[in-house]
Amino acid sequence: MPADQFNPFIPPALLTVPEAMAALRLSRATIYDLIRSGELGSVKVGRSRRIPSQAVTTFVTHLVEISR
Repeated sequence: MPADQFNPFIPPALLTVPEAMAALRLSRATIYDLIRSGELGSVKVGRSRRIPSQAVTTFVTHLVEISR
């Protein structure tokens, strides 16, 4: 497969803010608030902010644990 083709069976390692918004069903402002507070991990890639898919999983797991 050429490098520029997307494989739908391999989840992205890094999500854009809009992808994280869609995955978590949260607003842009809430995503950035979670990043600023350290509740949702993120990295800078050049000038862009990306959210590791593992950070989304960790965030959701934390929410489930504290709701018990």
